[in-house]
Amino acid sequence: MKNMNSMICDLETGVCGVAGEEGMEVIDFNQPEKSIRLYYVTDPICSHCWAIEPTFRRFIEQYGNYFDVHTVMGGLLEKWHDGPIDPANGIYKPADVAGHWREVGEHSRMPIDGSLMIDNPVQSSYPASRVFKVIQKNHGDAKASEYLRRAREDLFAFNKNVSDLSVLTEIVNKLGLNGEAIVTEAEQAIGQELLNEDFALVRNLGARGFPTIILMNEENKGVKIVGGRPFEYYVDGLKQVLNIEELQPKQQPPFSTLLEKEKLLFSKEIEVMYGVDKSDVESFVNKELSSDGYQVNELLGESYFTIK
Repeated sequence: MKNMNSMICDLETGVCGVAGEEGMEVIDFNQPEKSIRLYYVTDPICSHCWAIEPTFRRFIEQYGNYFDVHTVMGGLLEKWHDGPIDPANGIYKPADVAGHWREVGEHSRMPIDGSLMIDNPVQSSYPASRVFKVIQKNHGDAKASEYLRRAREDLFAFNKNVSDLSVLTEIVNKLGLNGEAIVTEAEQAIGQELLNEDFALVRNLGARGFPTIILMNEENKGVKIVGGRPFEYYVDGLKQVLNIEELQPKQQPPFSTLLEKEKLLFSKEIEVMYGVDKSDVESFVNKELSSDGYQVNELLGESYFTIK
């Protein structure tokens, strides 16, 4: 009778295991070397940057082991003046922004209220950008990125004026940092000096719009991706820069881990990260978390989830 068991103990090789296993082979347990730098040129009040958060987050979560991320402030609005700010979108004064933002929010399904631009408009994106730079300098990229997310939530979803220093102080305090000290430092000369360094880098990178994502290799050659693009677009760009045909994506993080990290996630962000339909998001969340572990709310027709 033929022996169907493939597990054998071989006296010559001294192996108890699968038949045919090689005595020596070269293997590599190292993570891929991060030879790529990703420059993310953005601004705290950039509505299209808010719109790409679901896709950009998934790209970083699944492929971030291939590159280092460096977020760069681009200086979208220094101040309002009599001339056009963004004539292509019909923006000449603050009130013109409200309709444009709502349109971006409805198209992307990342909610944007925008009415503060009529009642209490943001006067400049520089104060929020300077705070980002001070946090980045003193507390690192991860904490600065967390601040940027909270600032955008407050501005776009919850209609708070992020050119108001008291609003910025409150945002920073909620990160567990000293908001008053950081905002004060950001308003001193060092804050603008740090911001000017980013502006110089933006010019050198040739970035003229927001968002711009540049993937660059060690030879300073790369791919520039401007505006919101599908997820596969970023993956293809990374393949081009690495000059390889296949990438090994990491598994998406468990939803409980992601929500614990992000604090607040909109339905669209969950749909993009986990590939679920809008109609299935609540049942997906129920499977991943106990009902007493999260809270669901609605804003401008879109659901969002927070940890209780």
